[in-house]
Amino acid sequence: MTTFSIDLLKRQAAEAAVDLIQPGMVVGLGAGSTALKAIECMGERLADGRLHRIVGVPCSGQVAADAQRLGVPLTTLDEHPVIDLTIDGADEVDPQLRVIKGGGGALLREKIVAQASRQEVIIVDEGKLSDRLGTKWVLPVEVIPFGWRTHLDFFTQLGATVNVRTGDRNVWFRTDSGNLILDCNFGPMADPDSLAAVLDARAGVVAHGLFIGLVSQVVVAGVNGVYWMTHAGVR
Repeated sequence: MTTFSIDLLKRQAAEAAVDLIQPGMVVGLGAGSTALKAIECMGERLADGRLHRIVGVPCSGQVAADAQRLGVPLTTLDEHPVIDLTIDGADEVDPQLRVIKGGGGALLREKIVAQASRQEVIIVDEGKLSDRLGTKWVLPVEVIPFGWRTHLDFFTQLGATVNVRTGDRNVWFRTDSGNLILDCNFGPMADPDSLAAVLDARAGVVAHGLFIGLVSQVVVAGVNGVYWMTHAGVR
């Protein structure tokens, strides 16, 4: 599949999700290339009058800059601690609507926004679907800088191959909160729920990319059209 066709699928999924936005809503703005399509769509609809009286809560500094550039008015969680609807992307999605996120490095703030949302809608192209999480994507784990090396053996004992994420010029990547990301390759996960619980209990881990019990529905764009994955099934 070409880059052009994948971009088209991302746009189709984004448009379907943006159709859910109603006037007066507080909308969570996710990170990543697919979520950016949704922000672009919001900006276009605000400009031509199809959308009005909405505000967005960005999950990263880059998302805030993109939203401002595209004409989407912003607010904060301090001003609006309850979000009506969040539209976000994902790196991998399984049939139980469990997802891996964090490829862009905004997983902590994305999870905070998701937990504050009445609805968390994930938009993906069908290439992100997987029978088992970890088949196509590594699991990002955000850790504070203090004592970060102590996690390497711990994650290895859990069965992961671990790499410290780097950014430009091979310098360690830093999140908006100043933390490091350890990309943990667990392979296909037999029990993501149990792994999430183990990671949640680990001191120094501030977030991981397993979003479990947070997703309301997933909008999937494929070569045969757009469809919705819900907890009740596919429609």
